[in-house]
Amino acid sequence: MRRASAVRAAVLAAGALFVLAPVGLTPRGCGDLSGGRLCVEGPIGGTGRFTTRYDRHAGGPDIAVRLGYQRRDDRITAFPGWFGTRRTLHGQAELTGTISTEPGECVRGLLDHRGLVYVTQWHCS
Repeated sequence: MRRASAVRAAVLAAGALFVLAPVGLTPRGCGDLSGGRLCVEGPIGGTGRFTTRYDRHAGGPDIAVRLGYQRRDDRITAFPGWFGTRRTLHGQAELTGTISTEPGECVRGLLDHRGLVYVTQWHCS
């Protein structure tokens, strides 16, 4: 009886570790949406290639999304810039373009789907 209780307690303790384990932080330049993850990557502080990527959670048909970016500094937040529209393929869509940024600026990724715009957190230098 004691042994069965001890085994049961050990299994419950091990199970609690899996339940309480951290899922991980959202990577810099990304935002977790209810339907997937949106990310922007690129070099801030000069001219470079930026990529906005959307990884949709499993399930559902492929969809058309417009992908882009938005810049800000300590004075203004600029209007959105769009790389274009892409249909997800197996839940993923990605577009790249060249933009110029200044040191101290921030950039965030944008996704437009059916008139609703979703954004990442700001990615700053």
